[in-house]
Amino acid sequence: MSDRALSTPLDDSFERYLQDKGKGRGGDGGNYRRNAARELKRFTEWAAGARGNDDWTGIVPDNADSQPTFEHLDERVFREYARHLAGDRGLKQNTVQTYYRYISAWCGWCVNEGYLEAHYAQRASAIAPLPEDDGRKPGDQQAWTSEQRHTLTQHVDDQARAAVKAYTTVPEDTGSLDKQRARYAALKAARDRALVFLLAYTAVRVGELLRDPNDPRRRGVRWEDLSLNDGSMDVYRKKQQWDAASLPDPVIAPLRSYRKLMDPPAERWPVFPTFDQRTLAGLVRKELADRGNVPDTIAKNRERYARDLLLALDEDVRPPSITTDGARSILKRLSEAAEIDIDHPKHDYLAPHGGRRGMGEVLVRAFGYTVAARYLDNSEEMVRERYSHIEAGELGDIAADALKEVDGEHLN
Repeated sequence: MSDRALSTPLDDSFERYLQDKGKGRGGDGGNYRRNAARELKRFTEWAAGARGNDDWTGIVPDNADSQPTFEHLDERVFREYARHLAGDRGLKQNTVQTYYRYISAWCGWCVNEGYLEAHYAQRASAIAPLPEDDGRKPGDQQAWTSEQRHTLTQHVDDQARAAVKAYTTVPEDTGSLDKQRARYAALKAARDRALVFLLAYTAVRVGELLRDPNDPRRRGVRWEDLSLNDGSMDVYRKKQQWDAASLPDPVIAPLRSYRKLMDPPAERWPVFPTFDQRTLAGLVRKELADRGNVPDTIAKNRERYARDLLLALDEDVRPPSITTDGARSILKRLSEAAEIDIDHPKHDYLAPHGGRRGMGEVLVRAFGYTVAARYLDNSEEMVRERYSHIEAGELGDIAADALKEVDGEHLN
């Protein structure tokens, strides 16, 4: 550990760290960056002695006016900060854990960058004052709000309409490759729209919709699994059996438009094939070679297409479905592009499970737990447990009405 690193003020490392964790060009965007910056600011103020307590003078020995540097950090400092977070600030248990994780993540980064010699924040003695996990999982409880759902679906709908229009109005004298590029852009935008609408309105688990590399039974829905006229879709449920899921009206039009544009060569094609160029290139070369084509012929054939996906469609080279991780990457990109305001301790984007949970909120409030349980493919007991905050709120309203009625009788 160099003397220069040890003498570096803590906040001199913040910008580099936040750039590494940020989104977009230069790492200057993203909710995680904003939340981490807030907690790092609180940590450095606490370390400097600005704790709101006259008995606390900071972590610098014998000189409260000196600026904290890395030489002042050890596991005792992080233990004291954990104790501070868990103190009398009125924070919930999971919130304390979340705030500490931001500081711990920065500490780990500092070790890798040479500012610290050890990950002090994760030492057993450092985390001992943190409250026990209360069983609530903030990362598992994101639910898309009505505003977020509307913003995201409106964004993908606008993008798809514009891309499809650009493709269908290409001038007749446009070159073949340029026409293909326009079609590919329209396909991608239509795919994004169809995927978002399914996640937003069907409450289907993302693992039931897309491919799971660790489970060969979950190969992703195919066009043969969809019945757009009946408004249903066959999916392999969490309970290890095939079952029909509802396709509500909002998802039918995006799926019809997407299917017309794709024009899949066979019903066994995945609804959401991978668009990864490396995967498709390898798949096309192998499949065409297996059909007896020599390398030169394959190369010339590929040169005729702007993208291997379009060649795969024409030659019926069936690609795999995108994976559940692929869906998360798509939603991260779309959440950022749509500039959706997201305040969540774990996810800085609209995660797939949030669409399901958000739809569950709508169903429970509109039709009650029994109907919601059927739509969500869960037991009523589990739905009541997961959405207990709704019932608690309703009971609170009932109690308030009762008090008004009783107080009114006493006043008469």
